Amino acid sequence: MYQPDQHREDRLEVMQDLITSHPFGLLISTGSEGIEANGLPFLLQRGQGPFGQLQAHIARANAQWRALDGQQVLVVFQGPQTYISPSHYQTKQDTGKVVPTWNYVMVQARGTARVLPETAWIETQITALTETHEARLAHPWAVSDAPRPYVEAQMRGILGIQIDIDRLEGKWKVSQNRVAADRQGVAAGLAAENPAMAALVTRYGQV
Repeated sequence: MYQPDQHREDRLEVMQDLITSHPFGLLISTGSEGIEANGLPFLLQRGQGPFGQLQAHIARANAQWRALDGQQVLVVFQGPQTYISPSHYQTKQDTGKVVPTWNYVMVQARGTARVLPETAWIETQITALTETHEARLAHPWAVSDAPRPYVEAQMRGILGIQIDIDRLEGKWKVSQNRVAADRQGVAAGLAAENPAMAALVTRYGQV
């Protein structure tokens, strides 16, 4: 990933937090027909290895899994992102020498994938995934709420994926290359339409 120094984010906890808060990743691998990519919801196990471990499941009908076992893969996680208008910049008023850009937050995880057909592993994964995302609801649903034969039939249609991460790259392109007045203008301009990005522009401008 192209990484200007001012946009590089190397702190492990920050990158892992992004994966946890934006867990729908794009799994990229190669197969018999070339490059393949599918979006999957991942769970991050932080304590596994130096960078963590990603766990997911994939439909048996999805051909991507067939060449996946033992392969080096890339998973891309996208955080807040938005178009940045030059109208937000004080520099527009001062010199007019401005152009539009795009702010975004991204983590790329690389590692070796394993395909796991074991029912026990799959059930543990789907239960943990469900509990993670249902926890914020007033009346959370549980896997055990569905009839057992139905759950077992659904599990027969999926396979587990486990990726031991051996490299993490983080890129926080959040207006760090702009002067303070421009950053303030971006944060103010985005406060209503994209408060998450506005907060990042303010926070990283103070580093």
